[in-house]
Amino acid sequence: MATNTGSAAPLLSGLAVVALWASAFPAIRVASPELGVIGLSFVRLVVAALALLALAPLMKVRLPQARDLPLILVCAFFGMTAYQLLLNWGELYVPAGTSSIIVASAPLVSAGIAAYFFKERLTRAKVAGSVLAVAGVALVCLARSGLSMSAAVWIVVAAMVVQGIYHPLTKPLLRKYTGMEVATYGMVFGTVMTLPFVPFGVDTVFAADAPAWLAAIYLGLFPSALGFVLWGFTVGRLSVSASTSLLYLVPPVAVLISFFWLGEIPVISELAGGCVVVAGVVLISQGDRFRARRRVASME
Repeated sequence: MATNTGSAAPLLSGLAVVALWASAFPAIRVASPELGVIGLSFVRLVVAALALLALAPLMKVRLPQARDLPLILVCAFFGMTAYQLLLNWGELYVPAGTSSIIVASAPLVSAGIAAYFFKERLTRAKVAGSVLAVAGVALVCLARSGLSMSAAVWIVVAAMVVQGIYHPLTKPLLRKYTGMEVATYGMVFGTVMTLPFVPFGVDTVFAADAPAWLAAIYLGLFPSALGFVLWGFTVGRLSVSASTSLLYLVPPVAVLISFFWLGEIPVISELAGGCVVVAGVVLISQGDRFRARRRVASME
């Protein structure tokens, strides 16, 4: 992968992605109560899919090969359809900042999937990071009292799990296709797989107010469509370690945006749990970087 650390453009692009993806959590809190879980999921995916399809000729997106369709469908289900439905459902009750902290621990699931199915070695750093991340998620989940909150938190945890499953499953696809192509396939097929649920959410969609619609359209155009385009630009010009490190900023930025936009104030134990989660994810990522450095050194 070619990298370009001398230009500010990739870094600015990465920071824009952080802001866009962090803003998705409070935007869901605005749209989901009005549009409903199914309605918001469908509208966001449709808007994102149409935007990416419109950009497809410009970005030279190719059609997928037939033999890759089963894996693409599985990725679309976990990363788009299931993730959207679960996160939108959970955020009906869970604050946006809390949700962002829980979702940030998805790499621990990805590490487990990669170790089990792709035989990637679990280093001590990955094991320690996984233990830390699990402890952090538990602290966040127990931070707020109330039965409905406790149940909803575990729905967000389920969203984190399916997101964690999605990332390692895309690795074989990313060896053949660009990130933009994989995102486009996922959005399109994810939208199609949401269609069977639409009849159960039509009433709420048509009854939603203007702010909810604007939030849903924003989610589709910016965090989903533009976010993936900018992320592809960023990872193509920065090193893997530099680009992925930027994602550690998503939870604190989401908490900050949620405070100013929605007036959400996190409790101290949530912030502490969030710090533990981020520390765990950093350790998991460091395990990959250390292995990559050793591989490069052995080749020299």
